[in-house]
Amino acid sequence: MPVSVDWDDRLAKWRDELELFAQLDETPWVPLAQAEAETGVSRSALRSWYRNGEIESRLVDGPNGPQRLVPLDAVVARAAQSPRIQRRAEREISLEAQVTLLRHRIDQLELRLAALERRGIE
Repeated sequence: MPVSVDWDDRLAKWRDELELFAQLDETPWVPLAQAEAETGVSRSALRSWYRNGEIESRLVDGPNGPQRLVPLDAVVARAAQSPRIQRRAEREISLEAQVTLLRHRIDQLELRLAALERRGIE
């Protein structure tokens, strides 16, 4: 059997196991990388939280060996309790709002400039 087929089978089996965990517990259990990507919580913080018993974790066989999983809902709830994570999220939202406002202002200025150029041509 070619290595790629074996790899694809192992990966598919692992994904099926993750879905089964989510169905049994009614909450998605995700790898640390996915929890980090979806919540903005660093992996080191996630490790600290599960080592301190602040969130649950599981060690399961993954396609590359043992894989640590955490319940995504618990990560979100724990992140909501962290002032540092909340401040970072607020800054990111604030920056996003500023960018949106600046884009709107640029659009308005471009419209005014186009109107002034049309007047100058007439």
